[in-house]
Amino acid sequence: MNSELTAYITLVCTSGVLNMYLFIYVFLNRHKYTSIGKVFSLYTFLITVYCFSSAFGLMSTNIEQIKLWTIIQYTAMPLSAPVGLLFIMYYLGFEMTRKKWIALLTIPIISLFMVATNDIHHLHYRVYEIDPLLGAPYVHQEMGVWYVVHGIYTFACMLFAFILVLTRWKETERVYRPQLISLLFGQFVPMATAFIYLIGLTPPGLDPVPIVLWLTSILYIWSISSSRLFTLMPIAKDAIFHSINDGVIVLDETKRLIEFNHASKRMFSKLNKKMYGLEFQDVWSSLSGGLVPFPLETEAFREVQLGEHIYQVRTTPLQQAKNSRGLLIIFTDITELKRLQIKLQHQADYDELTQIYNRRAFFQQSKKMLSEAKEKIKPFTVILMDIDYFKKVNDTYGHDAGDQLLKHVVKICTTLENKNILFARYGGEEFVFALKGSGGKSYAEELRQLVESQPLIIDDAKIYVTVSMGVARADKDENLNQLLQYADKALYAAKRDGRNSVKEYGIDAV
Repeated sequence: MNSELTAYITLVCTSGVLNMYLFIYVFLNRHKYTSIGKVFSLYTFLITVYCFSSAFGLMSTNIEQIKLWTIIQYTAMPLSAPVGLLFIMYYLGFEMTRKKWIALLTIPIISLFMVATNDIHHLHYRVYEIDPLLGAPYVHQEMGVWYVVHGIYTFACMLFAFILVLTRWKETERVYRPQLISLLFGQFVPMATAFIYLIGLTPPGLDPVPIVLWLTSILYIWSISSSRLFTLMPIAKDAIFHSINDGVIVLDETKRLIEFNHASKRMFSKLNKKMYGLEFQDVWSSLSGGLVPFPLETEAFREVQLGEHIYQVRTTPLQQAKNSRGLLIIFTDITELKRLQIKLQHQADYDELTQIYNRRAFFQQSKKMLSEAKEKIKPFTVILMDIDYFKKVNDTYGHDAGDQLLKHVVKICTTLENKNILFARYGGEEFVFALKGSGGKSYAEELRQLVESQPLIIDDAKIYVTVSMGVARADKDENLNQLLQYADKALYAAKRDGRNSVKEYGIDAV
């Protein structure tokens, strides 16, 4: 064995040892990392097998031994490039599924089969024999059809991985760039060496790629120890940014769009990367057709409705560089929360059967009306209304008819409603009104006549009903409870005098 061959074997074994160290180290510490640690372990294991089988191949003395070690070499070498690509894709945050793994590893598996059975079909190597001039372990080979397919695929995997890392350079912060450097060289060195080999610029009869892999191993070791590869990665920032359920839009200091996350895209389907560099006003106009409804200069907190959705919008200044201030806009979809709030508020304020204000809401609203009336020295009136002989309707026609009667009376009363009248169910068959202004008794009389003239029709049966009403007007400093007591006394007077009548406290009743 000459000194030149010894040097080759030494370098290949060095590459194997360093990759074996990487494999063992990362595998033993895999619990500290995410899935990327397992992928990197597989990657370095494959390279380890590739390097050592290549070294043993260089120590072979006949064609049978060379072919055996070549087959062993192909159990790892074809897989290493696509697994290296998978490693890069995991690092950069690509979502990897089982189908993608199978798709990437199919051609390498076929390559192993082709090499193992090459003596039958010669599709991988048309000629594979000991070099007649150099002798063993140097090999003279001529490419077959599948060798070309395998070579193109392997080169494409390394090139694509290199390009993926390169495209992240500008958007990666300086603290992470040493990692990118090691990843770039980890793909570039074997790719460039393989290219030089294919065009015939390397020593004939041997594969130079495992000879240079010690260099990439050192870079990976340096990156793991110095820049904490696998534990601090730029993808962590991207993963968090894109996994946030809130929509996040980033503007630069000139209020131009420079970034948005996946949630923003889901919220605003028209948002796309072609809008990068546009002023946000133009972007928002494309999304909504209007002007930006929140300030872009200061920190703000607003609610914005866009179509059927309601968003809670927060704007926060973002320090991008020493003399540069951008803006962070966060959109939280609160549509369902708002709908739930409205539903709960409706349930809290409205009577379930008649869908008018309930007693609680009446007190809340009428107190405000009374205070406003006192401040403006305006008249204010309360009316209590009771359906006459309601129990008789229930007993005769059933409770369902009674419920329909309540809704029937409410429907009649709402025909005379306006913004100055508050109408609510007070309890059972009793209702209450609060009116701004005078004319409470005449309004009550009009309602009484309407109810009397419009019977409820159920199964062709007409149910005539009347109401009794008590009116109380605020003359001095009466509070709401006092007015309701006065109205109740007037209502009692109306019932006492035969029902189907209107009585006013202080005039018709005391």
